[in-house]
Amino acid sequence: MIGLQLIVDAGATKTEWRIVGKGRYNSIFTIGISPYHFTQKQIEETWQRELPKSIFKKEFSAIHYYGTGCYATKNSNMVKKALNNTLKASKINVTHDTMGAALALCGREKGVVSILGTGSNSCYFDGKKIVANSPGLGYVLGDEGSGAYLGKKVIQHYLYKMFDKQLMKSFVDTFQTDGDQILHHTYREPLANRYLATFAKFLSLHRGHFIIENIIEDGLRDFFNQHLLSYPQHKTYPVHFVGSIAYYFQDKISDLCIDFGMTKGKVLKQPMDGLVAYHSS
Repeated sequence: MIGLQLIVDAGATKTEWRIVGKGRYNSIFTIGISPYHFTQKQIEETWQRELPKSIFKKEFSAIHYYGTGCYATKNSNMVKKALNNTLKASKINVTHDTMGAALALCGREKGVVSILGTGSNSCYFDGKKIVANSPGLGYVLGDEGSGAYLGKKVIQHYLYKMFDKQLMKSFVDTFQTDGDQILHHTYREPLANRYLATFAKFLSLHRGHFIIENIIEDGLRDFFNQHLLSYPQHKTYPVHFVGSIAYYFQDKISDLCIDFGMTKGKVLKQPMDGLVAYHSS
């Protein structure tokens, strides 16, 4: 009999924790953790500070951790050690967030998987494992279609004065910032990807404006062209999407799927419910 399990979905912006077992449990949220930006000690200190004290007393039969930055064995091992030092579990599985998205969206079926949150990623999942993965280059060189990518487009339009007067005023009123502060945060402060992604909300606030619609469509189209078209399977299997950008702009996603001749599958805001279903079955 399977006892309590703990499922963790760790993105760049936030981490969602869900206990699965007898009874109902609400999600717990902490800040996003990337082993590229945090040391093991910092990860452990963050969890000890932000998780409720009650979770440290529980004994889990398994912890399933799906995290950004956990492709590299060095990083996944560091996260595993941090979990082992912080929580009690008979078994700890640590893998990358793309696998978490694949299991949440596809379960045990075949499909193309797209992550469009703060960052972006994609893969082809054969029902058991990830067979192909379009390389992710991070927010500086890649992350097409992501919150950071779209937020960067918003900033460019503001700094280059490509917005009309209405949007320029709205930008200043919404973010209360200027060019010097934007450049300082982008180039001098840590976690610039999160900072850039905060500007993507400006797109949601002004849906219907032709400049805004063009930014959204162009950014998402870059993702389709650069990544989804690289999988021959997009012609045969559904293309699924997860992440806040995919969820809030799913009307554009639907239009682009039609344009590219793809069958749109599931669109989830976050993978947790899908992961709970997978690990409970």
